[in-house]
Amino acid sequence: MLLNFKDLGIGSVEHPGDLPALVLAYIGDAVYELAVRNHLVGCGTVKVNRLHKEAVKYVNAAAQARVLRALDGKLTEEEAAVSRRGRNAKSPHIPRSAGVIAYRQSTALECLIGYLYLKGDSHRLGEIIKTALEAAGEEVPWESE
Repeated sequence: MLLNFKDLGIGSVEHPGDLPALVLAYIGDAVYELAVRNHLVGCGTVKVNRLHKEAVKYVNAAAQARVLRALDGKLTEEEAAVSRRGRNAKSPHIPRSAGVIAYRQSTALECLIGYLYLKGDSHRLGEIIKTALEAAGEEVPWESE
């Protein structure tokens, strides 16, 4: 079962690059978590407790920082600039479970995902999320249409 971002209002903002980085990260966090949950259900995980435990492996600051590092050198100049904006954004708090660097890198990834989603670039968004799931230790058959 694959997630079709086109059904979720992708590309609904005319100039996503004009939004604050933390707004992009807010959207990106939701999009990424939905993609992870969809992936887990598609893989046959159906017990809610198990779904939550598996999702946490993907959706935490350390895992998302690892994804951003996996994307190093694979981003366009535009994507790298957006992720830098996210990394440099001043968040009002940092969770106790994450260090400052990992938290900022995870915000950078979320910012990038939010930007691609709001921009309407479903193909590139699918590639980034496929890379994210692979960086978490799985090979994923992901269609990024």
